[in-house]
Amino acid sequence: MKIALEKIAHARSGDKGDASNVGLITDSDELYEVIRREVTAARVKEHFRDICRGEVDRYEVPNLRALNFILHDSLGGGGTESLLTDAQGKTHAQGLLRMEIEVPETLIPDGQLPDEPNPEGA
Repeated sequence: MKIALEKIAHARSGDKGDASNVGLITDSDELYEVIRREVTAARVKEHFRDICRGEVDRYEVPNLRALNFILHDSLGGGGTESLLTDAQGKTHAQGLLRMEIEVPETLIPDGQLPDEPNPEGA
């Protein structure tokens, strides 16, 4: 089932000069394996195509069930040089959590399944 990362993970982001740093963390070993497979550097680069002008590096942190991404050349010069509204990349975590990936339905926590359309329109 395709769902947004925000249903199965949490994230935190910030700046590293002109690069944005985004950590993506899950709560179970099984979900970590899913994000490890689904959330590649190439997919993150495509997801942030409008703001990330450089490469995307991905680092695995299995003991924390986390992935760490560095989005190079994504902050318009960094906090002291940039004219961007978010020159420190603080919103990039929320942006990543909007990415949709394939997740086995059995791993989706209770209450996190997408709303099913009502066939009667009520």
